[in-house]
Amino acid sequence: MGGLSTGVRSLGGYSNINVANPAAYSNIHLSTFDIGAYMNRTILEKDGKSEGSGNFALNHINFAIPLSQQSAFSFGLMPFSDMGYNYSTPTSFGNADTTIANKAFAGEGGISKAYIGYGIQFGKHFSVGANISYLFGTLNNISGIEFPNQIGTTNSRIEHKREIHGFNYDLGVQYHTLLNKNTLLTLGYTNSLNTNLTSTASEIVTRISSNVSEGTINSVLDSVRSYSGKEETIKLPMRQSFGFSINRADKWLLGADIRYAKWSDYKDGSLLDDQTKFEDSYGASIGGQWTPDITSIKYWNAVDYRFGLRYDKTYLNLNGQNIKDMALSVGLGLPIRADRTLLAYYKINLSAEVGQRGTLSNNLVKERYFNFTVSFMLNDRWFQRYKYD
Repeated sequence: MGGLSTGVRSLGGYSNINVANPAAYSNIHLSTFDIGAYMNRTILEKDGKSEGSGNFALNHINFAIPLSQQSAFSFGLMPFSDMGYNYSTPTSFGNADTTIANKAFAGEGGISKAYIGYGIQFGKHFSVGANISYLFGTLNNISGIEFPNQIGTTNSRIEHKREIHGFNYDLGVQYHTLLNKNTLLTLGYTNSLNTNLTSTASEIVTRISSNVSEGTINSVLDSVRSYSGKEETIKLPMRQSFGFSINRADKWLLGADIRYAKWSDYKDGSLLDDQTKFEDSYGASIGGQWTPDITSIKYWNAVDYRFGLRYDKTYLNLNGQNIKDMALSVGLGLPIRADRTLLAYYKINLSAEVGQRGTLSNNLVKERYFNFTVSFMLNDRWFQRYKYD
């Protein structure tokens, strides 16, 4: 639904785990398990040329357990960020020098998020919640100069590795009230506090032989410089969001979010910190869900139909051009058991998103992407004592 989350308490009569706003945990009344995977296809375009890549990975594994009628806690594992690129660009050394070299860049890795959170409702209209997350992962960046088919030349390569870890804290609040007997209005706010992560960095600069025979492997001649175990501090900025939703019980939901992050406060912590200049980012999402008849014996009447639109002005400004990200998403919530008298409920959630990031203006690269996510969700009465007369 375009990333809609801040003002969402539940979807389609099920208990849902809304990690983005932990205040929504207070509306979880059944033990919930949610696991998902995603597939990504990306196409980069520049100067009339394009290059595609794909990825498939586990997206999340989350649990939530109610502690009372108005409180619950949740824990799980999910991605926080990921990195992957591999490209090269030709360069020359002046009009008098005909030598052609390639500047090559590659990167891979990601940061994962293990979290535990709690949400509770106070009175009839107010809920609060918090997540404590441990972030961890490794980022590898490689850059170098290559001289293709040049006998006697020497290539150079810089390999930079960072092992990152630290804690992150998210706060959320929701105000919810009935507009009429069956329609709920929810207002939400979240704040991901600015925090510091520890990065242990290592780097090695090597010289590599330049071979011209196909099928041969370039050998490392020597190491020019190296270090390891250097601790650096990464400062993450404060990120905030506001949102609302209007929810007709078991029928439809409409909502919108706006978000803002002060990325100008970001500090990389490395020697390139002064060159890492980000701008504050902002964005908005609108989305909704419609369920024709959740009690119908006709299967497709009990299915959830979802849509969303998303726009973001990212923290990047390249060659004087703001990098924007826009996407359209659609989705389905497929109930496996639609009989509401059962004590356990199952649902498969499917979502597809198509979007575009960047522009071809000012000699930049435009990225078109397609994301597909599938998840399985279970609601059950775990850890609850049954009473018999």
